[in-house]
Amino acid sequence: MALAGVMIVLGLVRVHVETTVASFVPSGASSYQDLTQRDTAFGGDPIVVILHSTSAQGLLLDQEQLLLLIALEGRLSNLPNVAVVYGPGTVLNQTAASIQNVLATISGRRDALMNEAEEKARSKGASKVEIARARDRSVAAFDTRYGNLLAKGMTMGLPTVRNQRFVASVMLDADGNPRPEWKFLVPDPKSATLLVRPREGLSQDGAERLTRSVRRAIETSGLAIHKPVVTGVPALSSAVADRVRTEAPLLGLAALLAVGSVFMASPWARRRRARIRPLFAALLGTASTVALFGLVGRPLSLGAVAFLPILLGIGSDFPLYLSQPTHRRRVLVTATAATVAFASLTISPLPFVREFGIALAIGLAATIAWALMLRGSFREIEPQPVDEPTTDRPDRRILRRATMAAGVLVAICGWVLLPSLHIASSPEQLAKGLPQLEQVNAAEKTLGFAGEVSLLVRGKDVLSPAVLEWQRRAEAQIVTRHGDQMRPLLTTNRLLSFLGADADASQISSGAQILPPYLLGAVATPDRTMASSTFGVEIDDVAAQGKLFDSIRDELPPPPAGYRADLVGLPVVASDGLHLMSVSRYVINLAGIAAAGLVLWIGLNRRLAVRAVLTASVASGWVLFGLRLSGSDLSPLTLAVGALITVTACEFIVMLDESRERRHRWVRRSVATAAVAGTTGYLCLALSHLEVLRDFGLVVAAGVASSYVAARLVLFAWPGDRSDDENTPSANVAVGPDLVEVGA
Repeated sequence: MALAGVMIVLGLVRVHVETTVASFVPSGASSYQDLTQRDTAFGGDPIVVILHSTSAQGLLLDQEQLLLLIALEGRLSNLPNVAVVYGPGTVLNQTAASIQNVLATISGRRDALMNEAEEKARSKGASKVEIARARDRSVAAFDTRYGNLLAKGMTMGLPTVRNQRFVASVMLDADGNPRPEWKFLVPDPKSATLLVRPREGLSQDGAERLTRSVRRAIETSGLAIHKPVVTGVPALSSAVADRVRTEAPLLGLAALLAVGSVFMASPWARRRRARIRPLFAALLGTASTVALFGLVGRPLSLGAVAFLPILLGIGSDFPLYLSQPTHRRRVLVTATAATVAFASLTISPLPFVREFGIALAIGLAATIAWALMLRGSFREIEPQPVDEPTTDRPDRRILRRATMAAGVLVAICGWVLLPSLHIASSPEQLAKGLPQLEQVNAAEKTLGFAGEVSLLVRGKDVLSPAVLEWQRRAEAQIVTRHGDQMRPLLTTNRLLSFLGADADASQISSGAQILPPYLLGAVATPDRTMASSTFGVEIDDVAAQGKLFDSIRDELPPPPAGYRADLVGLPVVASDGLHLMSVSRYVINLAGIAAAGLVLWIGLNRRLAVRAVLTASVASGWVLFGLRLSGSDLSPLTLAVGALITVTACEFIVMLDESRERRHRWVRRSVATAAVAGTTGYLCLALSHLEVLRDFGLVVAAGVASSYVAARLVLFAWPGDRSDDENTPSANVAVGPDLVEVGA
């Protein structure tokens, strides 16, 4: 016992919460593998920073502010776990150096072409006029391609960030408005956007530290700005993780007090001290489960907050039944069925739902183990018979059949309506209730986007003329038809547009060499086997975005032979996850019911198994019908409501059946106590600031109440015949040492 306590403490201190994107998306999907590959090459989804200047000239045209902005971008790029930072200051600095090199290269190349032509003409004995003509002809094509760029470089003055004319010519148009290609970095003349891309696979702790470091760097930058907007997927997931970490112990404590109060108030045992012992076993089981995650180094996700109240509620039920004058075998088999029902959640395509089911299954098994280890001799409760009607009048049979028929009809309606229930699975909906969503809305209002999707091209040489031409046509197609939803940010076509539409392979190679690696690396890998054109999207309804992506895939021209093109990004993976959840909604809900029924059939008897399946199906159908009537959406957690309801449906029907057979008032009273305690415990989730958890708590609480009512209805409508219960001893068997009470 002492060793177990030490292991629990060691595990608890090592527990950490993680709500990274990977836990919310189907990790086995090909779109997730594409996302991982893109993030490895170009960096993950960025932390988006929007800075609004209080300076009269703004951040770009005020030289002091621009230098401070460049310094800030430099500090951000040197933070741990940062892959790259894109901002107007660094773009200007890199462009200035690049243009200086370009102008020098162009001028030198032009002189070399003329000298080469002159030497050839002289060697052939040409006259001075012929030599002059040869020199002009040698650079005619060159001047056509690069003359405009050279002339522009001469008129804008020295290319340096200290030259206001140069800064304006790069970032602003003739009217002083941001150029379209840089609008994602310069939303207006006085503002700037910074995109801080983390390294691929950054842990939740790393994302939180990075977000905090970004905020500190901005605060100490010395920039004259309004309150900055710091958002994006890493910042939003960090906010969710912080909320989960804060709420988990508070909601767990609230559930502990709520369930404990119900146990203390209910007279299911004579001595008050005995009433709290089942909760003690559940608390140890919960602590053991959380500690196990810590010991094996597995983080807890969003499901951890929901896991604590559920395990304290349901987990305390079975120690309660073990302290009753019941057959221990019935309780243990029912607990096994409940564990299997929880474990059925592992078929969910979402990792955090699978983890939720595993944690519940382990927690329930650990609670039963603790209850058995802490058992004592039964002293508190004496069987008290309950008078039951022994005759079944015709009018009573009609009432039973009519009531059951009505209940089953409503349940069938609920199951039929299941496909019509909308599944809310966007990051914004999962984080609804957090103040950080205001930052997301602010970014979308200013920039038109807060997330991003890439058009990823893979092949032998993604900068070949044929592939660049395809990317140009693909971007034009996307912008023409879906420009209001897919806003081009940094694309291969825009970055290499200075080459013109008919550049050959050598010209593309030359143009790529003179571009700063900082910019070229944003659209193509160094080995030129992968290119990424990035488009900004809103963090919006996943189902609608899924249709958008399908339309784009259908409309895009086929890529050149030997190349593969895909839409890649978190919204794409989320839409795939939504599709997988939608097509498997019946399987996810029915698997737990079927698995639990099979365990009861094998461990007890057919009659109880059929009754349990009927009870779980009816209760689940009622809840689904209620969700449809109220217009509520399903979340990834409430989508599996069938598996969760199965647990309470099985325990209620089995224990109420035990009470009817043995006619023990204490057992019936304990079932009612468990129903009230479970409902109260789950309602504690309504205290969460995360709307997804509040809704989940309300749905599961309704599921517990529905399970209890459905179990009573099934027993009322189907009294049954005890003669078909081969595995259940007669009610006349004496209560023996098999009856235990949880306690030290």
